Amino acid sequence: MDEMTMLRAWETDAQGPSDQVRAAARARLGAAMAEESRRAAPRGRELSRRLVFRATLAGLTAAAVGVAVVVANDDEGDHKPRLGAVSATEVLRKAAARSRAAGGDLPVPRDDQYFYTKTYVTRTPVKDGRTKTWTDESWMSVDGSKPSRREEHGKVHNDPPLGKHEVRWPPTVYSKLQDMPTDPDRLLAQFRLGQAGSPMADRRAFFEGCMLLMGPRVMPPRLQAAAFEALSKLPRIRLDYDDVDVAGRSAVGVSYPEASFTFLFDRGTYDYLGLRTKGSVPKKVHGEWKQTGWYYETRSLRDIQVVDRIGERD
Repeated sequence: MDEMTMLRAWETDAQGPSDQVRAAARARLGAAMAEESRRAAPRGRELSRRLVFRATLAGLTAAAVGVAVVVANDDEGDHKPRLGAVSATEVLRKAAARSRAAGGDLPVPRDDQYFYTKTYVTRTPVKDGRTKTWTDESWMSVDGSKPSRREEHGKVHNDPPLGKHEVRWPPTVYSKLQDMPTDPDRLLAQFRLGQAGSPMADRRAFFEGCMLLMGPRVMPPRLQAAAFEALSKLPRIRLDYDDVDVAGRSAVGVSYPEASFTFLFDRGTYDYLGLRTKGSVPKKVHGEWKQTGWYYETRSLRDIQVVDRIGERD
């Protein structure tokens, strides 16, 4: 079975899986995600169901906290951005403040409903090549009790309901999300699985925060802001990709060493825009598989709705 199926295959009793079981399962999942990033081909391959829950993230360079540029008003009044320096910690804190001020505009979903999403995807080769784009539409069962329809790079996949003993982590059911702490320190401790801060525990915490934030899900009040603030406390977070276009919006990214994915934020408003991933294409050379055709892929959620059935949208 794949690692996301393994995560779901916990008994859904009141106590839930032990911390040891979660730690082992997530460690395997993180390793599998990294391997998938290296091996995933751009087309012609059935994608794992765990991509539904991480919006096709890729897997998990030592560096200090980075500095990149953000937008300010131009003194000459010509509407061009003037650049100033800001840390990764500040970007996440500002994103938390933005999230808290914006609030939520989606209804609390019933367990029997669907999340409809429209995602804009761009893939650009690291070397010379033409950028490819897709606009994928998907319908995911909120509690997993119904079939889901997922589109990846223009190809539709019909996913069956979760099995009897399968669960999702992080949850998509609103009542389970309400049980998560909204205090950043407590949430960070949960992301670390109760372990003391260390590069390994912090990398796991970054992965856990990414799993929670990528959706699709409707967040209870203050949970998204708490997640950004929790990640802002990680000592090795850094800024990358300070000149990324996300559907016409200039973005700055926050990542963690040895992670091949990056959170992207609007450089002027600090709105959370999506994720950027580095991946490659496997190719057999002289009888051995090698990773070639490295590319960057950016995913931006253009629309999310709570609907009653597959195919429904406003």
